[in-house]
Amino acid sequence: MRRACMVCVLMISLLLTACGGKGNGTPMDRALMLRGTYLSADGCTARMQVTADYGQRVYTYAIDAQVVGGETVLTVREPSEIAGITARLRDGESFLEYDGAVLETGPLAEDGLTPISAAAALLEAARSGFIDSCGTEGENLYILCRDPADPPGAGRQIGLWFGPDGGLLRGEAAVDGRRVICCEFENFTLN
Repeated sequence: MRRACMVCVLMISLLLTACGGKGNGTPMDRALMLRGTYLSADGCTARMQVTADYGQRVYTYAIDAQVVGGETVLTVREPSEIAGITARLRDGESFLEYDGAVLETGPLAEDGLTPISAAAALLEAARSGFIDSCGTEGENLYILCRDPADPPGAGRQIGLWFGPDGGLLRGEAAVDGRRVICCEFENFTLN
């Protein structure tokens, strides 16, 4: 009887650990918990460093981002020549607001991914992207999202890195195996 109780206690301990105890279970368990958190959030705010690789040209921007509901507002902080330009995205349309200055925002891929749409694409992947794989890097969680209809390495793939608190630390978008966008986040907060 005592042995049966001991086995039962060990089994319950193992089950509780796997279902969200210390370490929050497997990386997939953590990924699914984060997905729920991001789905229930109305948006986010963050500072981001965006690197856009057009192949022959690479641009880097420092941007303040605010996503609320269906609208994304991005304000450029650097480079100083275009600081203050604000881009608004809603309902699939984008608007640049400034005094005649032009920000290079041409598509990085045939599917329309641009530096302006990168933050929204990363959040959409966190909320509803097909999770191809996930794992941990120290205390951080890494999730790879892609279209399940595409073979691995083809089409758009989005890599997301989350800190222990669930905040987005970094996101990368690759198209046909070539990284076209890298975003490093600071002060990331879900609303």
